[in-house]
Amino acid sequence: MGEGTESPRAEVLAAHAEVLAARTLLAEEIDRLEASARAAVDVKAKVRKSPVKTGAFVAGTAFVVAGGPRRVFRGVRNAVFGKPDPMPKSMLPKEIDSKLRELGSDGERVRGLLEREFASYLDQNAPARKRQDVMGIAGSLLTTFTRFFALRYGRLLAEEIFKTDAESFANQIDRVRARRAATPKGDTPAEPG
Repeated sequence: MGEGTESPRAEVLAAHAEVLAARTLLAEEIDRLEASARAAVDVKAKVRKSPVKTGAFVAGTAFVVAGGPRRVFRGVRNAVFGKPDPMPKSMLPKEIDSKLRELGSDGERVRGLLEREFASYLDQNAPARKRQDVMGIAGSLLTTFTRFFALRYGRLLAEEIFKTDAESFANQIDRVRARRAATPKGDTPAEPG
């Protein structure tokens, strides 16, 4: 009987020691995770460390939010291709109706006339439409490349903002460990200040 209880007891003690070691490692990892997160979002420390970079980030964000890229693109496009004509006032439906009535009362004849006139118009303006298509393609390519670079540099900027440096991480880990040491076992830690 004595032999049978020694082996399970040793296994239980070994398992208990493993659980305690895992709990200690988990607590340490939680402390590191908390310190890393706090260091990543410690805006005051980042501003103190590099105020120019922070100011540039704020100015860049304000520029994008205010629609600056769209305005710059429009300004460059206007400088290169000239300012586009303002949108014309559209014809009112009664004006269209009166113009159609001037063409006659036979609906099929009016429809045929409109189709022929429209086809003639398309043929006459084909070169202008092709130029517009080229400009549209160029604008589309420019938009695609601009979007690519904006996404790439936006991602790099986000990584730079939330990057933790060794000094602020060490500072935060010391604060977390001091708070944990000051908290009695079983109590929940107070909200940090």
